[in-house]
Amino acid sequence: MIDYILILATSTWLGVLTSISPCPLATNIAAISYIGRKSEHRRYVLISGLLYTAGRILTYVIIATIIVSSLLAVPAISNFLQTQMNKFLGPILILVGMLLLGWLSLNLKGLGVNDKLQRGADRFGVLSALPLGALFALSFCPVSAALFFGSLVPLALNHGSRFVIPSLYGVGTSIPVIIFAFIMAFAAHLVGKAFHKITKIEIWMRKITGVIFILVGIYFSLVYIFGVSI
Repeated sequence: MIDYILILATSTWLGVLTSISPCPLATNIAAISYIGRKSEHRRYVLISGLLYTAGRILTYVIIATIIVSSLLAVPAISNFLQTQMNKFLGPILILVGMLLLGWLSLNLKGLGVNDKLQRGADRFGVLSALPLGALFALSFCPVSAALFFGSLVPLALNHGSRFVIPSLYGVGTSIPVIIFAFIMAFAAHLVGKAFHKITKIEIWMRKITGVIFILVGIYFSLVYIFGVSI
């Protein structure tokens, strides 16, 4: 029971860390602020933030569910993953940890709020927040790609979770977005300060997570690859 709770907490934490990484965080704030920029009604901004968040969650859940369900649906692959996945988790976690610490790099670029998307948002108003969130969730940056494909998906595969683990990851990504939506609705002048503080905190959170990933990866490698009893 405790192990399962830890897994669920880890899934949520990965989502939070993804959302406060520099690229996704900047994209989220830019999108929400753009959607709600023309209205002085707080409810409009809050609804935009919630719809945008729902769009991101939906995208993450769909992608993870398709990947996990597709792989587990094939008996040979499912059996292989159930028996061998722990051997792959060690090296994967080490690589992700190295990327989080800045020892490795990936050449990925996120999306911004370009003119075409802006015109679409102007046309559909608050309803555009949902597809905008779904679209931006697809613009993986190096850190978010590593956390999602390198950590969340293997974790879901290892535990055969087609929906619960991906959903909690999506919920985790929504927490900072909702917080910023509330700040924009009730105290827009504090957004810059909040962004600055979260950026500073994110650096340490990412490094701590990176170290933990490497240590856990080494443990998994020693136990499941080299058969060391610990």
